[in-house]
Order: sequence, then structure tokens, then C-alpha cells
Amino acid sequence: MEYHTGSEAETEALGEELGRTVPAGTVIAFTGDLGAGKTAFTRGLARGLGYPGRVTSPTFTVVNEYEGGRLPLFHFDMYRLGGADELFDIGWEDYLRRGGVCAVEWSENVAEALPAAVRIDIRRGEGDSDRVITITQEGEST
Repeated sequence: MEYHTGSEAETEALGEELGRTVPAGTVIAFTGDLGAGKTAFTRGLARGLGYPGRVTSPTFTVVNEYEGGRLPLFHFDMYRLGGADELFDIGWEDYLRRGGVCAVEWSENVAEALPAAVRIDIRRGEGDSDRVITITQEGEST
């Protein structure tokens, strides 16, 4: 499905909508340019999962954990990782077993390590705040 948002708040609202229904064990694989809105979408996702706190980019920590909602959210940023081996070094398989939702920014850097996922591609639209967001469940066509 393709969605168009006109502001960061609209991008967050779309994430929140997904967060209300996403099942345990889901991996969400994000792609998109730097500053496209991957973290904004994840903030909404956390809100939809019922997490009441602040959500920030895990750029320097690689993973941020958010608990307290209906499911835990594990927010990964793979921008600085050199490949799937480094992902396994930080305990990727343990996160998958914990039954939460894994939101993976820069998923293309570790694509070979990801199981079936919800793929979310976020691209800039015509205006500065416009985004084109394509959501595909693996096995479905867009």
C-alpha cells in the first residue's frame, strides 16, 4: 500500500495506526534516505503499541528498547553496521525471541539476516514535509 503524508505528525499517525494492530514477533524493515522520517514513523509505532515515553533515534546506541506498552519495541539503527555478522554480535536472535516488535532502520545493511518482514520505504515527496510511504508485507505485491 502507498500512503502520502504532508507532515511529521501525519507520518507518526500512520505509524501509530500500524502499532495498534501489529502482532508480536513482527520485524519492520525500514528503507529511505537520511531524514526521510523513519524515526518519526517509529515514534508513532511506539505510541500505537502503548508506549508513553520519549522515542529517539538509536544512531549511536544501535538499539533502543521501549517497554511498558502492549508489546516491547526494539528500535535498531543499522546505518553504522558493516553487515549481518555485527547484527548477530549484538544479540539479534535474542531480540527476535523476546516476542516484541523489531523496527530496523537502514535494514538494507543487514538484509540477509532479516526474517520475513513488513517492509516500509519512506521517500521525500514534492514538498519539504511530504513523504511517500510504501508498506509491503513480504509475500505481497505493492
